[in-house]
Amino acid sequence: MPAPIIVFDLDGTLVDTAPDLIDTLNLVFTREGLPPVAYDAARNLIGGGAKAMIVRGLEAEGRALAQAEVERMFADFLAHYTAHIADRSRPFPGLAEALDALAADGYRFAVCTNKYEKLSVLLLEKIGLAGRFAAICGQDTFGVHKPDPEVLRRTIARADGDPARAVMVGDSLTDIRTARSAGVPVVAVDFGYSELPIAEHKPDRIIGHFAELRPAIASLPPLR
Repeated sequence: MPAPIIVFDLDGTLVDTAPDLIDTLNLVFTREGLPPVAYDAARNLIGGGAKAMIVRGLEAEGRALAQAEVERMFADFLAHYTAHIADRSRPFPGLAEALDALAADGYRFAVCTNKYEKLSVLLLEKIGLAGRFAAICGQDTFGVHKPDPEVLRRTIARADGDPARAVMVGDSLTDIRTARSAGVPVVAVDFGYSELPIAEHKPDRIIGHFAELRPAIASLPPLR
């Protein structure tokens, strides 16, 4: 029987990536002659990938650009962000201790994110966490992305796990929908990038600090 597995979202769940993402977005906007997006507003744009962040940022400014212009901005964003991916991004408090405790309980870990796989691996390597995860899968890994449940199922399979013995941990409605569609219980963090209070999306459990993750998972029905 495979070990139980915890699949984490990345941005806003494992790592507070908002500072570097928002710095990059506003640098690109400034180069385009656009006003910067306020930090609190930009924080809520994170979660669907960098291109979606750009499009939503433009929409927030009441602008719509041709696809070719969006693609050019996206290429500019990726070039800068890749070089500055961990300038200010840091794991959320208590993460390392929570992973240690859960690993001692026999859990294995994976990442399922709408960030590109290469960037996800690079970020986790830069902050010393990549080796913690049996699989790190992004929106380009399988050709599908959240909320399609197939990306979660394939992430679990790549980590040699079983969906019947899995839990998802995320910060957004997208994560909750993905887990629900895959038939996987979901724990939500309330310190991430959800535009609405995460409780409104009715995850199975909510935590406000990683110190609460182990008891939250223990309170779920036992993984078969």
